[in-house]
Amino acid sequence: MQTYLDFEKPVADLEGKIAELKSLASSDQAVSIDEEVARLSARAEEALVDIYRRLTPWQKTQVARHPQRPHFSDYVQGLITEWTPLAGDRKFAEDSALQAGFGRFNGQPVAILGQEKGSSTETRLKHNFGMARPEGYRKAVRIMEMANRFDIPVISFVDTAGAFPGIDAEERGQAEAIARSTEKSLELGVPNLAIIIGEGGSGGAIAIATANRVLMLENAIYSVISPEAGASILWRDAAKAQDAANNMKITAADLLGFGVIDGIIPEPPGGAHRHHDEVMVATSRAMTQFLAEFPGSRNRLEIREHRREKFLAIGSALS
Repeated sequence: MQTYLDFEKPVADLEGKIAELKSLASSDQAVSIDEEVARLSARAEEALVDIYRRLTPWQKTQVARHPQRPHFSDYVQGLITEWTPLAGDRKFAEDSALQAGFGRFNGQPVAILGQEKGSSTETRLKHNFGMARPEGYRKAVRIMEMANRFDIPVISFVDTAGAFPGIDAEERGQAEAIARSTEKSLELGVPNLAIIIGEGGSGGAIAIATANRVLMLENAIYSVISPEAGASILWRDAAKAQDAANNMKITAADLLGFGVIDGIIPEPPGGAHRHHDEVMVATSRAMTQFLAEFPGSRNRLEIREHRREKFLAIGSALS
């Protein structure tokens, strides 16, 4: 069943009427509803296009968090073959929030990293809502080291509100684990690509998003802090999250303008949660383009230097 966001009410009303008509027709075969359904469907599509053309940053935040938006596991299932997940950081434990392993994309070996939020109550609890503990980032480092050793490109699917802030995570060195993962991303001699598919929150995101190329889905968000946390700090009121989101420059268009990301993967009107297949095709196209361009004529040192210069250049055009 489709979950509607508050600003999608006009679409919800129209699609509710369509469902009522179809229910009526199923109980009375003599009633013809095709013409009316077509008319209402056209109106619903127009309303959807109009709404998504004018989304505010806060509305994009809601879309990025939509429970039916495709998650890491959906991208792996839709794009990666011979997927072999690897578990454990070889130091303490397995972390289910950050998934990692190897597979093939269009026949080419790739290392895959990403946060999995889960899609049901059971899986959300299992994956800790996509908030990784230190073990997750140490596992990411282990996989990146293996990829680097065997000249395998690294692709990250980023979708997290942030690293887990619990006491146990802090006791086991959360900040150090994030820093080590960021460091490993920077020093890779193989090309790496990061795609923000939902939320890109704080160090929990940057730990696997420090890549040669960083892309965002059109309705994803990427920020050093969530709007709610930002509002709590600035105004001591989390209820002002909407004001914070509208001023934090967290959308793909804003971040592309600042040079923080390198490109935007388009989403059809209605968002990725309504159009899984179309978004998979667009993401596959972006991944194919990246792997065709990198490494190109670059050697391992040049790949590292490209990544270094890219991050040093962020913000330079604004200074």
